[in-house]
Amino acid sequence: MNLLFICSENKLRSPTAEEVFCQYKGINAIGAGTNKDAPTTISGDLIECAYIIFVMEKSHRKKVVSKFNSLLKDKKLVCLDIPDIYDRMEPALVELLKSKLKRYINNR
Repeated sequence: MNLLFICSENKLRSPTAEEVFCQYKGINAIGAGTNKDAPTTISGDLIECAYIIFVMEKSHRKKVVSKFNSLLKDKKLVCLDIPDIYDRMEPALVELLKSKLKRYINNR
C-alpha cells in the first residue's frame, strides 16, 4: 500500500510519518511538502502513485485539491489535523500518527 504524507516543508511531520510507516510490512510511505522549497514537493506522480494521501492540516488539503483535483477522483484524501508544533521523530508526534492511522492500516 502506497501512502503519501504531506506537510508544509517536508522537514518534520511528513518525514516522521514516512520513517515510521515505512517500517510496516506492505507499506511504502513517502513524505512531501506543499512549499516550493521543500526537499520533496508534491507532484502529480506522487499523487497518482498513492493509495491514501494524508495531509497534516486543512490548508494542505486545500492546496492539494486546488492543484491536483483532476487526479484525486479515485483517491482517499485524509486530513490528520496535526499542527506544526512537533520536532522530527518527537515521540508525541510518532504516537499521534500511529493513533490517527490505526483505522487505515490496522492489519499491519
